[in-house]
Amino acid sequence: MDGTQDRFNGNTRVLHQRAVRIPLPDRDAERVFHENMMNVAVARERKADLLADPTVSVLDAYEVQLEHIAESFERRLRRTVGDDYEEVAMAYNRGERDDKIGALAAYYFEGVWRAQQQATITDMLYAPLILRYPDSFTTNIRFASGYTTTKSVRYESPAHCSEELDDEHTETYYEESLYSQKQAADYLRESAAIIREEFPDPDETSFEERKYGGIVSANGRRGSVFSAMLERVEPDPDRFAESISEPTLVEAGPEARRTERTFRLESEVIH
Repeated sequence: MDGTQDRFNGNTRVLHQRAVRIPLPDRDAERVFHENMMNVAVARERKADLLADPTVSVLDAYEVQLEHIAESFERRLRRTVGDDYEEVAMAYNRGERDDKIGALAAYYFEGVWRAQQQATITDMLYAPLILRYPDSFTTNIRFASGYTTTKSVRYESPAHCSEELDDEHTETYYEESLYSQKQAADYLRESAAIIREEFPDPDETSFEERKYGGIVSANGRRGSVFSAMLERVEPDPDRFAESISEPTLVEAGPEARRTERTFRLESEVIH
């Protein structure tokens, strides 16, 4: 996608109040979903390890997570659309096609592009919402203006500080920054455990235990301040009346509106 950025500047309408719903028709599909969510948890733990290491920059730790996000979207694009997903997405964005596959390609492609942009842009939150239902799961890809939420943990990156400090204050600031990074690392590990609890192994739990689960997270930065958040979300059992047989775009849902209000994203979500 490196060359794409010269000719693609984003298309927020494809994300506007939308989510992708993926069917879970059998145990094999559940296993794939579980594996994907465990990869999300592992990536979060990897970021925690990097943040806790004083020899690693905050930006490096931040970019590792963004790379994982972009790669996960690209894998989904290839599974859903095929290797020509980029051309399919661009054709949809140009108005040359208006079919379900084109819409899905454009949705995920926008997520990839924005995740790649986030490493160099401040005041933009990535705030995805993932929900498990008995026969499917949904992913809301959301980006919002701002850099934090009502529940976010904040941590400081001295490398991004533009203020000039004297020697005494520089040492204090550096020590406090390292402490904030360690606190954030602890939080990330704890939140990775929430992911494991919300999306348990289908081979080790009953259907009743695993048929519902959900998380919302948010990551962002403003200048030298970075933020992270992850909370459980209770899926609405009445959201879907019918099963599906293939991936499809759906409305964002009541849980999306609820989390936007709870974490004060409602007027900030980029549409």
